[in-house]
Amino acid sequence: MILPIIGYGDPVLRKVGAVLSPEHPNLNETIANMYETMYNAYGVGLAAPQVGLALRLFVIDTTPFSDDDELEDAEQKELKGFKRTFINAKMIKEEGEEWSFNEGCLSIPDVREDVYRNPTITIEYCEEDFVMKTEIFDGLIARVIQHEYDHIEGILFTDKISSLKKRLIQKKLKNILEGKTFQEYRMKFFGKKGR
Repeated sequence: MILPIIGYGDPVLRKVGAVLSPEHPNLNETIANMYETMYNAYGVGLAAPQVGLALRLFVIDTTPFSDDDELEDAEQKELKGFKRTFINAKMIKEEGEEWSFNEGCLSIPDVREDVYRNPTITIEYCEEDFVMKTEIFDGLIARVIQHEYDHIEGILFTDKISSLKKRLIQKKLKNILEGKTFQEYRMKFFGKKGR
């Protein structure tokens, strides 16, 4: 089922996600709905707060990035079919010299900004089997994970840009809050009148 994506300004996007247990009701259905919602909106990642759930859960599929001709063959291959569910993720390490990449977010449509992040991460998480594992990721996969991980910590990519850039996008953010934006996918806006 395709769920509406929560727009910028909703308090759920600022909550730290709660830890999930294997007994969490309808968890597999929630995960399936999140993938369907993400694909419908042409996203590469989606976190539970973006569908109104303050949970430590996010899904990723970096396949769309694999078509980027500017990337080396090895990275294109790695990105193609990298599909993963992250439950109860905990960032262990972020290292290396920060690099810039133009990021966007399904909850903040029509806003893209360069964000600096570390190239390599070590993260602990489990998939649907609830077996905890620790893995190291780098490059674009690491970046997508960092972006989605921020969501379950109540952080948005716009928090990581300069105060000047924040001022420049203030009007766009206000329009999103009030629902004055049009997207190809369903959204729910916190400040929309008559909601």
